[in-house]
Amino acid sequence: MEKSTISVAFVTPLLEGLRRRGFDGDELLDKAGIPPALTALPHARVSAASYATLLRLTAQVLDDEFFGQDRRRMKVGSFAMLGRILIHCDRLDKALDLALRYYALQLDDVYGSLRRDGDLVWLALHPRDAGRPVGVFAQETMLMFIHRLACWLVNRRIAIQRAAFSYAAPPHHGEYDLLFCSGQAFGQPFTGLAMEARSLTLPVARRADSLRDFLSKAPENLLFQYKNGDSMTIQILRRLGSMAPADWPSLEQLARDLRTSTSTIRRRLESEGQYYQGLKDQVRRDMAINLLNGTGMSVMDIGAELGFAETSAFHRAFKKWTGANPGEYRRTLSRATPSS
Repeated sequence: MEKSTISVAFVTPLLEGLRRRGFDGDELLDKAGIPPALTALPHARVSAASYATLLRLTAQVLDDEFFGQDRRRMKVGSFAMLGRILIHCDRLDKALDLALRYYALQLDDVYGSLRRDGDLVWLALHPRDAGRPVGVFAQETMLMFIHRLACWLVNRRIAIQRAAFSYAAPPHHGEYDLLFCSGQAFGQPFTGLAMEARSLTLPVARRADSLRDFLSKAPENLLFQYKNGDSMTIQILRRLGSMAPADWPSLEQLARDLRTSTSTIRRRLESEGQYYQGLKDQVRRDMAINLLNGTGMSVMDIGAELGFAETSAFHRAFKKWTGANPGEYRRTLSRATPSS
């Protein structure tokens, strides 16, 4: 998913964290290849690679792997140290308990706990001070990082059954289907992710040699759900990404290709918080952004390449995806010259 994109809504909190500590966010945006003007478009998207670069730069400049989202810095190297500790645990429940205790030592504003709820266990977040609310981005980041780390430790994707958030649904909550799961509730007493309790008995399967590789790919590998090659979503995304949109199969043809039924595909996608048309739109959107940014193709030709019969239909779809028409978006992208 190296050509995936992520909402610009996740860029804004990084800039706010930088500015609170007296740093120039626009300078880091330029180094990451993200046009500062893009942040003014509420539905704009940036490449996952550029966003990961911005995360790394922010951590380095602030010496903070929590990106200025807490009163206390989580110094660079803290996440690597956490990994070195957790690989010596025998089971996931012990690893998660240690991870939450570690974060509690590192941060002043937020801490986590594990809550049993029948056949589920909640990875829950809580403000340290009830009078000092924890930012949305801080909660999103902590949940993503701990969940992805847990999946990596046991070398499998741990399905998120439910997700609860203590805040109102943010404008970018549509991203949560991909980042967390489709079963979301907002305005809840706490923020957390629910997983099957039996998953906590899984053995920790990672050791020092694989930790080095994991850390070398961070934070890109922490942004999206752990890649389970057997998931229906990943299988379909790989097929769509390898074909021209004009050649994309219908759901019926896809079922024949995968030797299964359309009802099975729908059921498995639903369990993963996805649906077929949504995946096609996601791939087409990311293709459009990459073609606008990385080629000299005209907007008309890009629309045709993506399977739109009329350029006007491409304009409407693109504006729905990003909040801007393709030409405006390309002009905004062209204002940045990525640093080498």
